[in-house]
Amino acid sequence: GVGNALTQAHHREDMELIYNMGATTIRLAHYQHDQYFYDLCDEKGLVIWAEIPYISQHMPTARENTVSQMTELITQNYNHASIVVWGLSNEISMKGDTDPDLLENHRILNDLCHKMDPIRPTTIAAVSPCPMDSPYIKISDLVSYNHYFGWYGGDTDMNGPWFDKFHETNPEIPIGCSEYGCEALNWHTSDPMQGDYTEEYQAYYHEELIKQLFSRPFMWATHVWNMFDFGADARSEGGENGQNHKGLMTMDRKYKKDAFYAYKAWLSDEPFVHLCGKRYIDRVEDVTRVTVYSNLPEVELFANGESLGKKTAEDHFFYFDVPNAGETKLEAVAGEYRDESVIRKVEVFNEEYRLKEKNAVINWFEINMPDGRLSINDKISEIVKTFRGKLVLLGLVRKIMPKKKKGEKTTAMGGFEMNDAMMQMLGGFTILRISGMIGMMGVNLTKEDLLKLNKKLNRIKKKK
Repeated sequence: GVGNALTQAHHREDMELIYNMGATTIRLAHYQHDQYFYDLCDEKGLVIWAEIPYISQHMPTARENTVSQMTELITQNYNHASIVVWGLSNEISMKGDTDPDLLENHRILNDLCHKMDPIRPTTIAAVSPCPMDSPYIKISDLVSYNHYFGWYGGDTDMNGPWFDKFHETNPEIPIGCSEYGCEALNWHTSDPMQGDYTEEYQAYYHEELIKQLFSRPFMWATHVWNMFDFGADARSEGGENGQNHKGLMTMDRKYKKDAFYAYKAWLSDEPFVHLCGKRYIDRVEDVTRVTVYSNLPEVELFANGESLGKKTAEDHFFYFDVPNAGETKLEAVAGEYRDESVIRKVEVFNEEYRLKEKNAVINWFEINMPDGRLSINDKISEIVKTFRGKLVLLGLVRKIMPKKKKGEKTTAMGGFEMNDAMMQMLGGFTILRISGMIGMMGVNLTKEDLLKLNKKLNRIKKKK
């Protein structure tokens, strides 16, 4: 491979894929990019966010470096017409948002940008738990938040209302969404759930986010994370370690995931129709849901040549209930455009479609889940509805939380300050899922720990 040493051909390929999807803006995170790619952005007339690698944790000794990098970024790229906004930092308040040195450093960078470039505004990408009244978010001209409600905890329907509340609280601050997304590999299901890493859940997630974010005209920009799967050495999620799989396309650029076409349906003027689930052939249910994306007003679906009817959809997402018997050839027709796929009835779920975690601490089939009882596969928000569930969870928190020094603020995993937004996010996690994520933070729960915890929860009735 070439690693990060991309050729001009690679850059052209990426640009054509982004442009073909219909995108009008790119956040070039989290560092300076090749001049050739900025040139391509100019040629295509895209709106570009350019930023420096000032990320996650403020370091007081690095001020000179941040000033130097911002100076060079603006000096080198001032004349690129596509660049519309300078990014000061990304998720820099992970350890808190009130550090005086952090705030001063941002004011220095903000003033530097305005001195060197009086025309373009500045922005930040704030981490999700950052409070809406934080002094940090009032430094730059624009603000965006990285939110993963529906993936890293919380539910998908929390995204739109959060931005409504921010806009109501801070009507003078232009607000955007600088990151959102969820991971998908070649796993499949007819019952998608948060954290299952299936292509079907990713498609559902992005359908919901598109409808919520694109319908709020007060938002200055939205940037999905990410266009392509990419290498991330420390990650061990989804059954393929060393990658972040939130991309709308695979890292080799050979496969467009279904969610890619959800965006194309909303953003592109190029007519098309796309049948979802082409990699999900074997299905156990007698009637299966089939999704079609198109930017045309009407879609007709055929099963083995027989019409299952026509549908219209203002949101560009068309759903059909399809009888599943034997092998069925599906054909979606929208105007003169067609797409095909195949489904096949099976009696037993194809285990090739189920997530297989490498080096998993515990397998799904080892978890006892009695009807009406709690388990580690239940969301934290469900567990804390019962008093006994709260006690079990408190014991877990004491085990995984770092020990505090006297007078130190209470924090959650990874150093985030515990506040209402963080509690909302944590409520959407299952204990099993959060146990895997905290492993990347150096907190490890053994199989015995999880089975013991599950046994305790099994004794507790779910609250109706």
